Amino acid sequence: MIDYQPFWKTLKKSGESTYTLITRHRISSATVDKLRKNKPMNTTTLNDLCRILECTLEDVARYVPDGREKEG
Repeated sequence: MIDYQPFWKTLKKSGESTYTLITRHRISSATVDKLRKNKPMNTTTLNDLCRILECTLEDVARYVPDGREKEG
């Protein structure tokens, strides 16, 4: 499972807010909702978040095994 918990810590450190992401950076409120609910999103959006927050992908998302996934 992809978890966006690191995003919230990075957002807080950045001085940005969900409001500025939506109004200044044109990130949709649906994207913010996906981040809150750990829903899938495309890599273009993740790239935009990294660019806006000047961070790496690891500062936005992390992989957490959920026990249902099996190795090849």
